[in-house]
Amino acid sequence: MKVIALDGPSASGKSSTARAVAQALGWSHLDSGSLYRGLTLVALEIASARRVAAGSVGAREIVDAVEGRGLQLHSDGVTFLVYLDGLPKDDAIRTAEVTAHVSAVSAMPEVRMWVDQRMREMVHGGLAVVIDGRDIGSVVFPEAPLKVFLTATAAARASRRLSQRGEEIDPAALRRESGTLAERDRKDSSRPVAPLVQPPDALLLDSTTLSFDQQVDRIVGWAKERGLA
Repeated sequence: MKVIALDGPSASGKSSTARAVAQALGWSHLDSGSLYRGLTLVALEIASARRVAAGSVGAREIVDAVEGRGLQLHSDGVTFLVYLDGLPKDDAIRTAEVTAHVSAVSAMPEVRMWVDQRMREMVHGGLAVVIDGRDIGSVVFPEAPLKVFLTATAAARASRRLSQRGEEIDPAALRRESGTLAERDRKDSSRPVAPLVQPPDALLLDSTTLSFDQQVDRIVGWAKERGLA
């Protein structure tokens, strides 16, 4: 099995790092969060059509809806993008509304089972992948030959998130964003199903003082040490 499991809290740079590591190794990048965001988008659309709260849409209905609408991942050569109804939805799944509700949807056991099964099918089909998420090394692929837990201080993560959105980085904005991330961390770490944890055999990578290239090189180096490249 050629799997690098990259877990960590929100805004720790998992997806961008995983994609760069995959490119360096000539592997594929699989972002588990994009699947959860796709499911969340569908849940919000169901709720909007009914004019009800998003939380009132059940897991079984969400899963049935995404299967009926053909939620799939298609490779762009390196990473996999979400398609729904045969159309790319990468922009639609990254709105503030989806971000606000994805924790609740991803906490549903039936939703997690659906996503986990899709990822396992891709790997068992022979794909060499770098997968990022919050429970990849602990639940989805506990047998992964390399597990990395990527993190950074709350202030560093908040600063990066604000930069990604093109917002001004000032003390007040940092406090607000740090609070938002702390709440997301709390929800992800305390949920009863597949909580965010650092697997005991995962290598800890604190990227607070590292450049992006340095953290990518560190993971690529670990992969080489373990004979994965």
